[in-house]
Amino acid sequence: MSVLTRAADAEAPAPPEGAPRRRRGAALPLTVGLVAALVLLCLISAGTGAYRIPLGDVLGSVQHRIGLGGAALDRVGESVLWNVRLPRVVLALLVGASLGCAGALMQGVFGNPLAEPGVIGISSGAAVGAVASIALGLSFFGNWTITVCAFVAGLATVLLVYAMAREGGRTEVVTLILTGIAVNAFAGALIGLCVFFADNAQISQITFWQLGSLAQATWPKVLAVLPCALLGLAVAPFSARKLDLLALGERPARHLGVDVERLRLVLVLVVALLTAAAVAVAGIITFVGLLVPHLLRMAAGPGHRFLVPGSALGGALVLVAADLAARTVAAPAELPLGVLTALFGSPFFFWLLRRTRRKQGGWA
Repeated sequence: MSVLTRAADAEAPAPPEGAPRRRRGAALPLTVGLVAALVLLCLISAGTGAYRIPLGDVLGSVQHRIGLGGAALDRVGESVLWNVRLPRVVLALLVGASLGCAGALMQGVFGNPLAEPGVIGISSGAAVGAVASIALGLSFFGNWTITVCAFVAGLATVLLVYAMAREGGRTEVVTLILTGIAVNAFAGALIGLCVFFADNAQISQITFWQLGSLAQATWPKVLAVLPCALLGLAVAPFSARKLDLLALGERPARHLGVDVERLRLVLVLVVALLTAAAVAVAGIITFVGLLVPHLLRMAAGPGHRFLVPGSALGGALVLVAADLAARTVAAPAELPLGVLTALFGSPFFFWLLRRTRRKQGGWA
């Protein structure tokens, strides 16, 4: 516990006088900038690909569909834009926002800027559900079987981790993390067994799913993740003030009226809902929940009133950009999205570890 707390404290050294106010003042322009960049990037992504659609035509088609003027594209252009590109862009928005917001909540709950949603086993649990459904050839939900199994297994895993970490009516952060590590290892073993017994076609499908991708994005998949994402993203900001109080420590937070156990349970469930829904439709996409909240914390300070919604915007921006790069950098081939985020996220994580350790002066 002391290491986690000191690691968090090391990320927030006492700033010079006037610095907190300046960083708080950065929240509004940063939000405006994120929204503007996200809108522009979505339009660019919708028009970029093997069949190129000019930015003005994308805007015109969208305006035409919502009854604000504009003009429809030709038959092929309308089909590409509305049946291929826009479902993928919207799904990237939802998955990225879910992962970014979940990362901010995890770091707030654990009081540790190195935390991310996979710590408590949500991603690995969802992977077990998906991989098992592929290896066993399950099809009771048709094309939705993998998605449903991944979502249910992710939620069940986090509930199991929370129940195992709870003792005497309390759940300590260190116990929760260590339990999550053990469950992650067990989930990895189960995935290995499924791969061992799978045939070649199933192994290819499992590998593709684990690498993470939005290539199979459709409007039904968007509608599948939409309720979970909207519910989690709507509930999360209401915890901002309590997370700020929790950052002072559990005992001070309790004295200030925060029901720490209830807050932790609610936020763990919100994180599970957001992450399981994202992993179920997109596969395992790493480092978004770690990288985005930390960068925003460095830019605008640790206040969760900006950090929680800002991380949702930042996560959406990162994933839309990553998906655009994944399908254009090596065109006509497509890079796995999870591989791309890991390639950029891993060096950042190493830098973050060294920076934290340097400010801390060592972990001992």
